[in-house]
Amino acid sequence: MPELEREHAIELTLGREPALAALARTAEAWGADFERQGDGGRLTMPVIAGLRRGWARGSVRVKGEGEGSRVTLAVEESEYRLQTAAVVVLLLSLAGAVVAVLWPFFSRLLALAPLGLALAVGGWLLVVSRLTTSGPEEFLAQLAAEAEGNPPA
Repeated sequence: MPELEREHAIELTLGREPALAALARTAEAWGADFERQGDGGRLTMPVIAGLRRGWARGSVRVKGEGEGSRVTLAVEESEYRLQTAAVVVLLLSLAGAVVAVLWPFFSRLLALAPLGLALAVGGWLLVVSRLTTSGPEEFLAQLAAEAEGNPPA
């Protein structure tokens, strides 16, 4: 389990009940499970951290503050697994990069240099350029956008 910041918070301009409704809509759009319990609830959401995918579970509290509200998400447990297909593609890419770098020193590798270059660039395009992160902070950012009336597509 990676070391995570355990508590995340965001200020919304909505009152407590509209914030809870926006929280439920955001959880549904995110693919998360939200079980409301009073002024908050339990949230289990999918998360992505580079080459790892998994889930995080925690409690959500919504406190009314004047005309706005404060949403606090406390992560209690999480689990990540390595995306093995992406790692295999990166290892093939590494092998291609080694061939592309070493061919000037070993003339027999000259015939494999174009293939090595294609493998190295292909690994970058297929895996590294598409790495993303989506966790509690991104969830709360999407909640803020939902509260503002601008849900992401």
